[in-house]
Amino acid sequence: VPSRQIVERQPRMLDFRVEYRDRNVDVVLEDSSTVGDIKHILENELQIPASKMLLKGWKTGDVDDSTVLKSLHLPKNNSLYVLTPDLPPPSSSHSGALQESLNQNFMLIVTHREVQREYNLNFSGSSTIQEMTLAVSGLTFPCHRLTVGRRSSPVQTREQSEEQCTDVHMVSDSDGDDFEDATEFGVDDGEMFGVASSALRKSPMMPENAENEGDALLQFTAEFSSRYGDCHPVYFIGSLEAAFQEAFYGKARDRKLLAIYLHHDESVLTNVFCSQMLCAESIVSYLSQNFITWAWDMTKEANRARFLTMCTRHFGSVVAQTIRTQKTDQFPLFLIIMGKRSSNEVLNVIQGNTTVDELMMRLMAAMEIFSAQQQEDIKDEDEREARENVKREQDEAYRISLEADRAKREAQEREMAEQFRLEQIRKEQEEEREAIRLSLEQSLPPEPKEESTESVSKLRIRTPSGEFFERRFLASSKLQVVFDFVASKGYPWEEYKLLGTFPRRDVTQLDPNKSLLEVKLYPQETLFLEAKE
Repeated sequence: VPSRQIVERQPRMLDFRVEYRDRNVDVVLEDSSTVGDIKHILENELQIPASKMLLKGWKTGDVDDSTVLKSLHLPKNNSLYVLTPDLPPPSSSHSGALQESLNQNFMLIVTHREVQREYNLNFSGSSTIQEMTLAVSGLTFPCHRLTVGRRSSPVQTREQSEEQCTDVHMVSDSDGDDFEDATEFGVDDGEMFGVASSALRKSPMMPENAENEGDALLQFTAEFSSRYGDCHPVYFIGSLEAAFQEAFYGKARDRKLLAIYLHHDESVLTNVFCSQMLCAESIVSYLSQNFITWAWDMTKEANRARFLTMCTRHFGSVVAQTIRTQKTDQFPLFLIIMGKRSSNEVLNVIQGNTTVDELMMRLMAAMEIFSAQQQEDIKDEDEREARENVKREQDEAYRISLEADRAKREAQEREMAEQFRLEQIRKEQEEEREAIRLSLEQSLPPEPKEESTESVSKLRIRTPSGEFFERRFLASSKLQVVFDFVASKGYPWEEYKLLGTFPRRDVTQLDPNKSLLEVKLYPQETLFLEAKE
């Protein structure tokens, strides 16, 4: 008996790429490590307390710090995300770039509508717009165009002002020289003034009265890339109905959530939301893995009305009314849609005033709801497919049984037809042989009598069955007469040999035109028949 070798299992190494905001950290651990070990490594790398981290991206169920990685059955390479909802978001994901932007000067070209004048104002990147610095506001560097106009009434309440105008309130942190032209607006240095954001773009995100949704989305994607760079969600090119088809109507395992991004160029939140939220690497990656993303531009009234019509048709009047009542500065909007058996459900409407972490958490919350529904759909689909497979197998077995019965029946019919054909041939051959036999029998010369004065040969012939028959022939008769006589008894010379005994010879090989006397079958001879091979 060969001895058993005990092989010690080598630990399996797992690779993790962990994404936190705009940073990526690579972690390599043995599969015997725990989730908490990953957090301790990230704590040193990210300088974030492990207790403040939410480590997301696991493909399995509940995971806590004590979970052993081996129990999760993970692949070699894995991608995870870190969320820190309890920590305030940083002012910028790139501190070096932010500091550089804060130290740069922005040229604001402000057009005063009432007096039709244009002013060039210099501000540092640390100047603020509604508590947001110019460096992170999304304004074009180094030059940006704005339009300023007066409020309709100086005694409006704050709520009335927000309802009747879309002004941005900018506070200047610069000295008096920067505002040497500001008195033209009727405000003093450091006082709030209204600036309507109407940044002049080279082209709109989407053509007005867009007829073909696919063409409109092509322009939207191109313009979005031009403004915010190539790192952005992959927008579905096609109609909203086609996006539904792609997201909801495949196999249950392949279905995804549908994210609808509603853009608005006149909202003060748009630039920040697009550049810092939608273009964040973690958001782009998560959307591409789990969502079909479709977009629409609500800036033009015609396009806005068209989307509200589509929204009413697909989601109902309540959702359409919700979007209709959104104010300009609440845009952009992000709608999360889940396809259901009877209708499409809007899981969430996310407004533009959010952070990357909050947006990610709301996307993940929607995914949890979707995943639960997807598992039910997969179970139902698997059961339905199992039933259909059983039915197909039964139908196939029944078809094979019918085919076998049909083949058996056809074989029997062919066999019967063949037997009938052979029987007909046999009958025809017997009839033909009988006709030949009768013809030969009738053509034989009469048997000479014993007292005949002519020479008579008496032949005794033994059949293969042992029977004998005798006949007298004139010695002058030809050998052919004997052959005809034997054939008339049912033994044609083509099938039987006529053999002599002493000496043993094959009489059928002799010349049939010779007489019996010449072939020495006189005065008497005993012959026997033998079938030819």
